[in-house]
Amino acid sequence: QVHLVESGGGLVQPGGSLRLSCAVSGSIFSINVMGWYRQAPGKQREVVALMTSGGSTNYADAVKGRFTIARDNDWSTVYLQMNSLKPEDTAVYYCNAEVAVYAYWGQGTQVTVSS
Repeated sequence: QVHLVESGGGLVQPGGSLRLSCAVSGSIFSINVMGWYRQAPGKQREVVALMTSGGSTNYADAVKGRFTIARDNDWSTVYLQMNSLKPEDTAVYYCNAEVAVYAYWGQGTQVTVSS
């Protein structure tokens, strides 16, 4: 079992920055992949950024060069640094952990980019 709690969302102006945090607890040692996903109103949930247990990262084309996924050495917290935010980045952002065939999700945190 893995428990995830996101924080750090809010309202930001276009061009601004936010850092999301995901507090991870439970069977941290068994996590294969950690990731951030987002879901905008009326749209399907989509992957934003992924990090493997070995530290490899992958980003959606829409956020490459603007967003960075990072983690503490012990996997206790995973971050998503979001720079140069755009209105189209507005969504609920979810933290995800993959353990074997199971996927765990946090409750989500709202990010709104608007002037």
